[in-house]
Amino acid sequence: MLHASMEAPIRGTIKSKLVKQIQCPKCLDRGRDNLAIYDDGHGYCFSCSLYIDTYALSLYSIDIDTTVTTNLGNSFRQMNDKESYQYLEHRGISRHTMEHYKVLTKVLADGTPDEVGLPYGTYTTLRGYSDRSFRTVGDGANVLLFGQDCFNSGSSRAITVTEGAFDAMSVYEALGRRYPAVSVRSASSARGDCEKAYHYLNSFEAIYLCFDNDRAGMDAARDVAALFDVNKVYHVKIDKYKDANELLQADGEEALKRIWYNAKRYEPKGIISTYEAIEGILKGEDKQAIASYPFPTLESMAYGIRTGELVLFTALEKVGKTEALRAIEYHLLKTTDHNVGVIHLEEKERRSVQGLIGYELGVPAHLPDNGTSADEQIMAYKSLTKRDGRVHFYTHFGSDDPRNILDAIRYMVKVAHCKFVFLDHITMLVTGFEEDDERKRLDYISTRLAMLTRELDFCMFLVSHVNDQGQTRGSRNIGKVADLLIHLDRDIESADIKSRNTTRLTCRGNRFASITGPAGLLHFDPKTFRISEVEGTPDASEQVLQS
Repeated sequence: MLHASMEAPIRGTIKSKLVKQIQCPKCLDRGRDNLAIYDDGHGYCFSCSLYIDTYALSLYSIDIDTTVTTNLGNSFRQMNDKESYQYLEHRGISRHTMEHYKVLTKVLADGTPDEVGLPYGTYTTLRGYSDRSFRTVGDGANVLLFGQDCFNSGSSRAITVTEGAFDAMSVYEALGRRYPAVSVRSASSARGDCEKAYHYLNSFEAIYLCFDNDRAGMDAARDVAALFDVNKVYHVKIDKYKDANELLQADGEEALKRIWYNAKRYEPKGIISTYEAIEGILKGEDKQAIASYPFPTLESMAYGIRTGELVLFTALEKVGKTEALRAIEYHLLKTTDHNVGVIHLEEKERRSVQGLIGYELGVPAHLPDNGTSADEQIMAYKSLTKRDGRVHFYTHFGSDDPRNILDAIRYMVKVAHCKFVFLDHITMLVTGFEEDDERKRLDYISTRLAMLTRELDFCMFLVSHVNDQGQTRGSRNIGKVADLLIHLDRDIESADIKSRNTTRLTCRGNRFASITGPAGLLHFDPKTFRISEVEGTPDASEQVLQS
């Protein structure tokens, strides 16, 4: 609705008439009518006092009435003595791109551009127009990547992440405004900013990193690249100049476009060949165990739990692999301070949570007659985990797209900082596929899981079913990539209850210590649903002497 009484709040002898009202691009008024458009070609917001010039109005496709006065040729600064906010071309970036990213320039009453507002969601960096000064305003708790709210998730094949806002706009402009480009706040905040935007960035097929050509920029690019699947990350190398915006201004759009299209997949680690590098490896510290196993015999054979390794548990169906893993999960929570990721595809998350609670309380917490209340179970879980967000459960029940699992594991390790991840079981990921297709998928998944443990430096505990010949079901590659392979065997039909609840462990592969053979006997207590090792099992040193 137009209000005829609203006159343009400007000084001078020329009076302007109201043409229409729209939503203010600065304060985004809820009523969508606080920005008044006048027939002399300017606009004014009665909510935040924003002045906006003729060109910026044209970008909103506002049709100015034909009664626009002949004074339209006068400069904006002659119409008022107040500051204004305009979309100005700056540092080689066009007004159209500035408008797309909602980047307004504050112009003083005398027409001098003062500072540029770069919005990161509700947080804004205000940079000096002609110098390197800057300040920040807004809510720093809800920071987005610069430009994140300008492009929908997965809206294009590729997205570019830069170190600076002007670099992001430079890439967007050089690529013909076809591909999204966003920016972190700085090199030091790059990893944290991208962790918050992990799901947004990961929705794109390819992620191009175009950070500054300095040590801080290279380190930041490495940290960000490690968050994502290495196959989807590309490195845009700025060799001659400091950053993308400097390149754009010096050599133009075509030069930046050419470098972007020539980007190669990111290489997180170099090739080692020099004597100096070899010396560094030999003099470096050996990989140390960061945790132990709850079963003494297995602990003595494996020499503890190390990051960068894949531990595989195999067995026939219904032998009790999940409960054996749960005993290790509980032990790690009690004896370390590290975060833990749990992916149990054969049980719902409630059962996984109550399984850990049962160990803490010494009762089968999932059974209806366990004798504990919900409040008692909650208190037990808090007591076990020590802090909020320490255990991360994957909530999908049943088979799922393997790519979702790989993404979930990468998220657990890089964003949620889990040092141990349990996946029970890998065979579930390919249930329903044709036999040959199943084998290929299991080959790929098992290889990727082993690579992830090295790349991200965590320990993976994996479960696989075996066939009647004792081979990992669907793919022999699963056993080949494991650093430690433990087979579980139990006579589930024995008439003797003690035998029926006793599981035999056998180490069939031990890349670190090369000790294989019997790895202890585990007893399952049906009253407490706890698993513990049977006393009197010879340790690894005794087995070596016996052999």
